[in-house]
Amino acid sequence: MELNLTKPICFFDLETTGINVAKDRIVEISILKVFPNGTKQSRTWLVNPEMEIPAEVVAVHGISNEKVANEPVFKEISKEVYNLIKDSDLGGFNSDRFDIPLLAEEMLRAEVDFDMKNMVSVDVQTIFHKMEKRTLGAAYKFYCQKDLEDAHSAEADTLATYEVLLSQLERYPELENNIKKLSEFSTRKQSVDFAGFIILDADGEEIFSFGKHKGKKVHEVLDKEPGYFGWILNADFPLYTKKVLTQIKLSKLNNKLG
Repeated sequence: MELNLTKPICFFDLETTGINVAKDRIVEISILKVFPNGTKQSRTWLVNPEMEIPAEVVAVHGISNEKVANEPVFKEISKEVYNLIKDSDLGGFNSDRFDIPLLAEEMLRAEVDFDMKNMVSVDVQTIFHKMEKRTLGAAYKFYCQKDLEDAHSAEADTLATYEVLLSQLERYPELENNIKKLSEFSTRKQSVDFAGFIILDADGEEIFSFGKHKGKKVHEVLDKEPGYFGWILNADFPLYTKKVLTQIKLSKLNNKLG
């Protein structure tokens, strides 16, 4: 089976210094780009995270501080990574909740204006959990009848994710071989930012999902309490969340002026 594509899709996986989207850094990124004609392009980079990789994290993915000491920092490869994915949709395993948000942070930190306006994402883990509720290694065994060798290697995990999605499409006839439909099926909630601090309500309007203004419309909060915007910009929120909030504020301002 081949994916039914109208544009390329980039499956990718990150190995990182930890699981804090706002603070941790990429140490390895692997991308498998699949084109509508079925051809594939693959790239993998080791990355110097410019911070210490904790020993307990090294124990998981095996990438030591010494191994990445002489590798490029993310800013040095950011344009190359962006040029590879900018015309594509994105796919991954737990990518909506971790890999895409963290990649967005690294891009914005490198001054690459990354957003998802012209992309959709397919989270293969969400499809798996909705259908079978397992991990990537179990998914690979279940769907592909193969053991996942070199688990927690970005390249191995990326290829396994792609193969699992193909097997899922073969196994479940109710899954439509359409990236937009797969994206909708694998999305857990309507987040405006990747981290889920700003989501859409039933009317499709942006609302806060946390704190004292949880459930309130973003533009109403910013109108009534302008200082809340400044607090978020100066607090420890992901850069992409701050970018989205700024876009909402500017959009409402432009509408008023218009």
